[in-house]
Amino acid sequence: MKKNKIIFWIATTILILWEGVMPLGTLLFAPQYVNAGTKPLGYPDYFAYTLIICKVLGVIAISLPSVPVKIKEWAYAGLTFNLIFAFISHAYVDQVIAYMIMPLAVLAILILSYCYNPRIVHRKAVTG
Repeated sequence: MKKNKIIFWIATTILILWEGVMPLGTLLFAPQYVNAGTKPLGYPDYFAYTLIICKVLGVIAISLPSVPVKIKEWAYAGLTFNLIFAFISHAYVDQVIAYMIMPLAVLAILILSYCYNPRIVHRKAVTG
């Protein structure tokens, strides 16, 4: 049980930092770089702001234990789509391997968090 909890929280903390804190920090402290990743891919400026808001809401939903399971599922799905489409965008537009691998690495961490989340919730429901 403790191993499951540790794996879940390490993976989820990485997601919180990568998909929540970093984009929000850019928006608040370096707004000139908000669209640095989306502009070269041909997306409009407003897309970057929407993406940041959705990422932050997604990691909040995943990380708070009181959020209903259905909302968590939607958050995991939304972040999954985001990362898959980021990979596809980089593969078609700039074709830089490092840019293509990064969303897949974060997706692997997201999958790890997703797989260990029910183990934590199920264990809590059985013991608590």
